[in-house]
Order: sequence, then C-alpha cells, then structure tokens
Amino acid sequence: MKLTVVGCSGSFPSVDSACSSYLVEAEGFRLLLDMGNGALGALQRHCGLYDLDAIFLSHLHADHCIDMCVYFVARYYRHDGGRCGTVPVYGPEGTEHRLTTAYADTPATSSMSEVFDFHTVRPGTFEIGPFTVRTERVAHPVEAYGIRVEHGGRSLTYSGDTGACTALDELAAGTDLFLCEAAFTAGKEDVPDLHLNGREAGETARRAGVGRLLLTHIPPWTDPQVNLWDARQAYAGPAELAAPGASYTV
Repeated sequence: MKLTVVGCSGSFPSVDSACSSYLVEAEGFRLLLDMGNGALGALQRHCGLYDLDAIFLSHLHADHCIDMCVYFVARYYRHDGGRCGTVPVYGPEGTEHRLTTAYADTPATSSMSEVFDFHTVRPGTFEIGPFTVRTERVAHPVEAYGIRVEHGGRSLTYSGDTGACTALDELAAGTDLFLCEAAFTAGKEDVPDLHLNGREAGETARRAGVGRLLLTHIPPWTDPQVNLWDARQAYAGPAELAAPGASYTV
C-alpha cells in the first residue's frame, strides 16, 4: 500500500497544510480517508479530480469532511464529459443530510446522492475495493470512527479524532503504520474523550505494539516538535510527524 498525506493540519488549515485527508492506494485503487478544509485543492497534486474510487469520512466535523461540498460541485456540474457517476462514500449516520445542509443550495435534497453513493459506517469489518477494512467507534463528542486498512498482509490504522480509548488500542494492535492524531499538548489541555496529546499517542502506539507511528492532526497553535518529543518518550519505535505531500510505503 501507498499512503500519501494530502493534508494533516488539525481544526483549520495552516499556512503549509490543508486539513485532514489521506490517500491510500493499492492495485490502482484510490481510497481517500477524510476530506477536510482545503483538501480538494491539495489532492489534485496526487490524484486526478475524478480518479478517486472510494471515500471514507471518519466523522462529520468540518476539518474532516467540508471539502466534500466543493467536490460535489466538481462532480455534479462537470461539463466536459458530463456528470460523473457515483463514487462510494462511507461515513457516519446522517452524512448525506449533513453535507446537503452544509452546501445549502443543492438543486434537490437528493442531489448529493446523484454523484455520491452513501454507505453508513458501523463498527465492523468489510471490503472497500482490494482493501479489507475494520472500523471502530472512538472517543469523540460526535459519532467518530477509526479505521484499519489491510492489503497483502500489511496494515495501516488511522485514528480519526479521538481521546484515549480501548477501541483505538484494539484497532491499532500490531499495525504496520499507525497514523494517529496528536492535537493536544501534554500538561496544557486536558479534555477527556476529545483529542490525544503527543504522550497519549505514544502510549497508544506502545500498548498496541505498532511498527511505526506517524503523528497527524496537529493544529497551528500546537508545537509539533513538543508533541513528537512527548510521543518518543512513551514509544520506542520509529515516530515522525506527518507532512503534507509526503508518501509512505506500507
């Protein structure tokens, strides 16, 4: 598998990065994990606008899904070649309604479903193209899911947004690459069931026995080097910061 970081900023785009969005590829199949603020523009550096095969939305906060509204425009109103067919979109219950409401002026209440084939995510294991995926509900104020993607005996796990929880430990157990949020700073913010700090991300990686830790979703007001240092105090394996445009082989 190939993982490309389309955007990795948390809460709002930074001067250097769009919000959360990650492209996973294998056997010519392109699966996008999240499409936050600014992601659609950055995505076009790595993938044709109409070349996505499936989209997974971890939850419905704007920094993880709002560019789906402009992607709707690109697919629905395309004049060159006509309107696009549907692309599968996997998201929490109410995803279609949320995106339609955010757009606010679709031609009809069903217009989103003319270009997006919506599937409601529940905890479980299923197939997306060549990938076997497992989803688990994680600890966040809204319905939110982490996802484990497996192919060819290799795996990557994406935390989505979450506080520390057993479900994330189990989802990431033994994974080769752990793409884990680290929005908070240890000793500064302490809000249960909202976000991880760098130390907690490292502790999760250690408990889960992951092969490699990649910290992401760090907001512009958080010092990423502090979070990376904290993570490395808790986790002895390879750990680094996600960077926009970076690619990783899993």
